[in-house]
Amino acid sequence: MNVNEALPDGDRAIYEWQLDVPGFGERGQLILRRSTALVTRCGGVGGNLAFSLAAAGFGKLVLAHGGELRPDDLNRQILMRHDGIGRPRVESMVATLEAFNPGVELEAVPENATEENVAGLVAKADIVFSAAPLFEERLLLNRECVRQGKPLIDCAMYGVEGQVIVVVPGQSACLACLYPEIPPNWRRRFPVIGAVAALAGNIGAIEGIKRLTGLGTSAVGQMIHFDAAEMRFQTITLWRNPSCTVCGAIG
Repeated sequence: MNVNEALPDGDRAIYEWQLDVPGFGERGQLILRRSTALVTRCGGVGGNLAFSLAAAGFGKLVLAHGGELRPDDLNRQILMRHDGIGRPRVESMVATLEAFNPGVELEAVPENATEENVAGLVAKADIVFSAAPLFEERLLLNRECVRQGKPLIDCAMYGVEGQVIVVVPGQSACLACLYPEIPPNWRRRFPVIGAVAALAGNIGAIEGIKRLTGLGTSAVGQMIHFDAAEMRFQTITLWRNPSCTVCGAIG
């Protein structure tokens, strides 16, 4: 980063309370301003995550989410609105975030991550946030992030529990070390309380901000797990599998 680069006065006015955080300051804000994040998907977990990234002042968000809004999305997907039911989700996402922070550049992709588009999606970003409900999609993003050397923040929840895993290729275990195969009997639909999804997404947003700016201690190579019913948190170290078919041959 150019040490002589100054934060624009408009940014300073918006983020002045954030600039007071010890270890963050103007340098951290400039890093976020110059960073592009990919968020896929932007539902209960990813929508809250994207909202927090916009609030923090990321320069650009690439938002990937396919399909049209349904009534049963609205208990948790804070970027959506009732008047968007039956319309592409990306329309509501963009409208909400543009109204909230017009200083963040948005690129909406009306598709979920697939074999055909994942390389292009990951290539757009400096950091990737995965909030996909399906293991096929999560493992696909993991594989591509490892291939391109991009940090990945994988966020997930089920019922009243959630987990966030920070993957840095060549430095930490990847998602495939933990899940070499898709867990059996995993269903697309599962229990969701919106506040629990928001908690998982916001932990992921904090870890991404820490990873980029050097704030605090990154949870790289660890799983942050929480049980909201008991309000218990634990951090679990994840070890790289030297036989992992995705990251085993790296570094």
